[in-house]
Parts: sequence; C-alpha cells; structure tokens
Amino acid sequence: MTQIPGAEHLCTRIRRAEQALMAHHEAVLRGYGLTMTQYTVLLTLSREAGLSGAQLARSCGVSQQSMATVLGTLQNKDLIRRETSPAHAKVLVTDLTEAGRAVLKRAYQDVFTLESELTESFRPTEYTILCELLDRATSALVSQTRSVR
Repeated sequence: MTQIPGAEHLCTRIRRAEQALMAHHEAVLRGYGLTMTQYTVLLTLSREAGLSGAQLARSCGVSQQSMATVLGTLQNKDLIRRETSPAHAKVLVTDLTEAGRAVLKRAYQDVFTLESELTESFRPTEYTILCELLDRATSALVSQTRSVR
C-alpha cells in the first residue's frame, strides 16, 4: 500500500471540516423548515433586495432551474414575494416578506452562535493564523481549478 501524499490528507481534512460545518448548518436550518440554499437566498435578499432569479442563482451557485424551484418554495411559504421588474417586464424581482425577515433573523442568530463558539475555540493568534491558512488554501485550490479548465 502506498503512503497517502500530504496534499491528499490535507484535502480530506478540509472536506471533513466542511462536511461538519454543513451538517451543523443543515440541522439548525431544518428547525426553521429551510434548506441551505433557501437560507442563502434569504440572506442574500436581506443584503440586496430586488434581485432576479438569475442573479440569485449566480449568487448561490446553483442553476437557474434549481433557483426557480427554490424561489417557488419560498414564495409558497410566504417568505419572499416576486414582482415584475420596473426595468424589464419579463423579469421578476424578489424581496423578503416580513415573515421571511423574521425567519431569517432567528435562523441567523442560531448560525451565528456556531460562528462565535467556533471562533472562541481558538486563541486570537491561532484564529488569525487559521484564517490566513484557509485563505491561502482556498487561493491554491481556485488556482489549480483554473489550470485544469
């Protein structure tokens, strides 16, 4: 059996950390009847209202077809409203409803609790170094992905 190169081992660790983070977020959001993509849409709309489905799809990293389904579900739950764009008659723009803002506020508080607890599990210098190392790893991964295309 060959030894696993360090880079593969590092990728496995990064993936495990990402899976643990996503599992936590999904468990929290399930309590609010939301998926991660639905939460991301609500969060995005809280920062910039009046986005089209195509803009939200790009922002959330999903296809326009998937976003159409997500938006339909959120609209059925009365968390968003969609109206014809004043600039383009064939485009629907999306805004949060009051119910959407309320659900997002509660869900965000629970998600932020994890962020705070995770941050507090490191000394300030460790936290700074970890962020720098993760940023460097992300840059390396993005660069490698570009070279493969």
